[in-house]
Amino acid sequence: MPTQNEAIIPSERHALYEKHRYSAAIKSGDLVFVSGQVGSRQDGSPEPDFKKQVALAFDNLKAVLGAAGCTTDDIIDVTTFHTDPESQFEAIMEVRNTVFTAPPFPNWTAVGVNWLAGFDFEIKVIARTPAA
Repeated sequence: MPTQNEAIIPSERHALYEKHRYSAAIKSGDLVFVSGQVGSRQDGSPEPDFKKQVALAFDNLKAVLGAAGCTTDDIIDVTTFHTDPESQFEAIMEVRNTVFTAPPFPNWTAVGVNWLAGFDFEIKVIARTPAA
């Protein structure tokens, strides 16, 4: 029998996902595939302070993971997108080190890009739901 995919939408950002017609995450079996999360404020605009934007992206990620029954400890794969990786690296690592504090750390791929719809950082992950 094929696995049913379940859309995961955290309640506080529901309008954003409906407007752009995508799911915050898809749960398929015991895996959760989280769409890219950015440091958007309540009104959907980018947080102008870069380090705060990264922290807010992680907060938004945590909300999606929570809606799926996961935490950052359940993340197995991370992909991040950066508009200026060289100058942003230190701030990203400072925030990251408050989220991922002990091994085993998830694998991580960082990609430099030239456009993120007004944002400077985006993070998408794959997580495994905790065993019941």
